[in-house]
Amino acid sequence: MRSIWRTLDRGLARDVGLVCLADCLVGVSYGAIAVSSGFPLWLPMLMSLLVFAGASQFMFIGIVAAGGNPFAAVLAGLLANARHLPFGFAVGDVLGGRWAARLAGSHLMIDESVAFALAERDAHRRRAAYWACGIGLFACWNIGVVAGAFAGTVIGDTDAFGLDAAFPAVLLALVLPSLRDKAARLPVLIGVVVALAAAPFLPAGLPVLLALAGVVAGVAAKEPELQEAR
Repeated sequence: MRSIWRTLDRGLARDVGLVCLADCLVGVSYGAIAVSSGFPLWLPMLMSLLVFAGASQFMFIGIVAAGGNPFAAVLAGLLANARHLPFGFAVGDVLGGRWAARLAGSHLMIDESVAFALAERDAHRRRAAYWACGIGLFACWNIGVVAGAFAGTVIGDTDAFGLDAAFPAVLLALVLPSLRDKAARLPVLIGVVVALAAAPFLPAGLPVLLALAGVVAGVAAKEPELQEAR
């Protein structure tokens, strides 16, 4: 593990640190929203340790707080996390061969850690980026959730502080850099249009899965180029 930290250069460490800081703030908003919505203080903390998936955690809290069935909330969270299946294939090489490392690495498999790993071409840097981001985010997220949960006991209206906008703002910040790649613009655009069109009509979680149609369209658009390369 020590070699992983040595592999990080200053630029990569700075980027990971900024994402960790942003995620900590999102964790604060999640903890505050959960507790101020009537959930017990321990629930957002326990979910953050065992689930560690911001989108699913927000989804569960939002659905149940709105009067939805907890089982439906769990199902929506599972559907939202279905994207982790292709994530596992994409970054399986960074988890190592030992089952303990693969188990821990799977728990740290979130959008940011996968994105940092895939941005690196060198195998050592991929591994370092994945583990540094995953461990850093796990620590910062849980610290933020604890702080937010205690803050939620004294905050009456979290919307008044703009905490409800923190999570989508971070997701938008993660997506924008990928638009520099011309090949990524079409899948992103299609995914956004599909998700926005489906959101008013489908339960939470399903529009996110339908947005994967953008990935299919991107693969189809690249297929002629791949055939020529062969």
